Amino acid sequence: MTMGDETPVTSLVLPVILRPILSKLESQNVVAAQTLRAALSKAESSNPGITYDLVMGIVRRAELSLDMNASVLRLQGIASDCDAIEYRSARSEDAFQELNRKSTALKRILSRIPDEITDRKTFLETIKEIASAIKKLLDAVNEVTAFIPGLTGKQALDQRKREFVKYSKRFSNTLKEYFKEGQAKAVFISALFLIRQTNMIMVTVKNKCE
Repeated sequence: MTMGDETPVTSLVLPVILRPILSKLESQNVVAAQTLRAALSKAESSNPGITYDLVMGIVRRAELSLDMNASVLRLQGIASDCDAIEYRSARSEDAFQELNRKSTALKRILSRIPDEITDRKTFLETIKEIASAIKKLLDAVNEVTAFIPGLTGKQALDQRKREFVKYSKRFSNTLKEYFKEGQAKAVFISALFLIRQTNMIMVTVKNKCE
């Protein structure tokens, strides 16, 4: 499977692996947690992928063997609880709160893939849930569009939505390939792309509305 650009796991290490750790640290030392969060966020912004390199360096040093794509995908289910910082809208209107719920729901369902993909019956049911969650998220995005001020903002969100639809179709095609060839890694990567596109929709909404 060719996704057409870099693997999405590099951009998800910070929100999925490190941010939940920092949230736990915050309960023990607020200043230290906030300082680390700011430093890591700044470093990642300036040098995309640096937090991935950091984590992989630790993994190699510990001589661990793991599938980072599957691991990050699994951890997304836990990381969703920390999404309030970056990937959740603070707007109180029902449309924005529904968008928050639908984006989190989709990512949580996708996070189950590594543990369910080997059970064909369960995985087929999960695929149905994913398809439904994708439709519900798109419906929620459409509802929010009415609140976006200005034509430029609406066009930016529409572009994000088109990209999300593109990666949704790629995910569907990857699933078809999986049932023919059995390449689970391709499914994990495609699911991570879908998570990243979901995050990008949320960031666009926040930037244009808050």
